[in-house]
Amino acid sequence: MTTAQPGILQPIPAFGRYLMFSARPQGAHAAALQRLAEQADGDSVVVGLGQSLVQALGKNIGNLRSFPDFSTAKLNIPITQYDLCCWLRSNERGELVHLGRKLEQLLADAFALQQGVDAFRYGSGLDLTGYEDGTENPVGAAAVETAFAHGQGAGLDGSSFLALQQWQHDFNSFESLSAQAQDHVFGRRKSDNAELDDAPASAHVKRTEQESFEPAAFVLRRSMPWARDDDSGLMFSAFGHSFDAFEVQMRRMTGSEDGIQDALFQFSTPISGSYFWCPPLLNGRLDLSALQL
Repeated sequence: MTTAQPGILQPIPAFGRYLMFSARPQGAHAAALQRLAEQADGDSVVVGLGQSLVQALGKNIGNLRSFPDFSTAKLNIPITQYDLCCWLRSNERGELVHLGRKLEQLLADAFALQQGVDAFRYGSGLDLTGYEDGTENPVGAAAVETAFAHGQGAGLDGSSFLALQQWQHDFNSFESLSAQAQDHVFGRRKSDNAELDDAPASAHVKRTEQESFEPAAFVLRRSMPWARDDDSGLMFSAFGHSFDAFEVQMRRMTGSEDGIQDALFQFSTPISGSYFWCPPLLNGRLDLSALQL
């Protein structure tokens, strides 16, 4: 899709950096976004806007909303909604350092950097547990159909909705499990990524099997591992033509449907959660016409 930000469809880069911004009160937000639109190519920088920012501009994007409350009596699923997200992508980590500084300076009068998370590709695209991330991701035309808005008109077609969560892994807990118990957490064998016939109902594969929902709940995952000091985990990124598929998967993971929690919660904890609208491109720059910019 020529109007989509291309970094959404491309393979995971060697290095990534997620920059989360909040809008400064009385900041010149529209002018800053116009500057960003000239610099962000949708490839080395994928841009997403939060609902509060869109509303502050006096506009509305259909299907855009703030991150909902998925928490249950037993699980806390944090809401950390930001106004602006820039996902920086490169095969050279040093480039991300300079690009991040450039963007922070470009936006400084209107947006304050609240969080920066460095991420990377592990092996062939593995989670730090060694299990493959993004198995059964849609590809080709199916990926385009899954990840991007269609038939909504200029300024909206080719846009995407990003659900972004930072998950923190407790490797002491995970490594205390036997090899079989680890496989049962994911519902796949680590050795060959084959799905297990005898996986328990709590296995991640069982909780999130996209075809098992009605309608089918497909998302395009572009997650990357992260690490800082003694902490590490996964920046879970799910792109869709709406947030609906992510939401039904997340509710089943928490056990809201049947009381069965995803086994991932045995060793991994979400520590952030945000929703963003990723605008399309027009002539190689971000198309903000839906915001009348």
